[in-house]
Amino acid sequence: MSRKKKHEHVNHERWLVSYADFITLLFAFFVVLFASSQANKSKQTELSTAMQSAFTPLGVFEAHSKTPPLTDRRSAPANSTPAAMPLPLPSIRVETAEETEKHLNRLLAAQVAAGHIPPGSVTMRITTEGLVISLHEAGFFPSGSAEVRAASIPLLSSLAKTLPTGPLRIEGHTDNVPIHTTQFATNWELSTARATAIARLLLERGPIDPANVSAAGYAEFHPVASNATEDGRAQNRRVDIILLRRPAASR
Repeated sequence: MSRKKKHEHVNHERWLVSYADFITLLFAFFVVLFASSQANKSKQTELSTAMQSAFTPLGVFEAHSKTPPLTDRRSAPANSTPAAMPLPLPSIRVETAEETEKHLNRLLAAQVAAGHIPPGSVTMRITTEGLVISLHEAGFFPSGSAEVRAASIPLLSSLAKTLPTGPLRIEGHTDNVPIHTTQFATNWELSTARATAIARLLLERGPIDPANVSAAGYAEFHPVASNATEDGRAQNRRVDIILLRRPAASR
């Protein structure tokens, strides 16, 4: 009599082994992601602290910053190369044209020394209307363009926070060399676009009341120097920010 074959017991729960392995791998994956994110945050914090400590001696950040300096600036090598990127500038709120002129002169000196704008890019004069701040093309616009140079934006941002409350008139001016491009048919369009670009930037970067701001383009018809020489034409290619002594009015 033949023996009956014993049927092997089939384990229907073997999937639990694979499932447990999968869960373990998934847990390890998320642990790695979490650890990576924590490391990045730590690096960002260290970078922020290092930048603030490096720039505090230059007056870029407030002196009462809570972050202590990491190194003594006096121990830095004498031939260390300064950062080439434009740096944010300190801003204080002033209330008179005279205070604005003094503060802007200090900002300009720092920007010229850092090589962010060429010397003579900004000039100032007092007129019967008020303080006139002239932004010359060489420091703020490419030739024939109304796009503000990136290197000059920190200075303009600081100026926006510095300007005293009161009416402002922003004027665009060009030399007498004709322009005719797909964007600007004449100097009227170019001068107006530049004035508008500066006005928009000041409004975006500072607590300026838009109701106190007017912008206009005068093309080549209000020169401050002779257009017969290259130097004179360079002086005429400018945007004037006028801190008016009285409410803004059309010329």
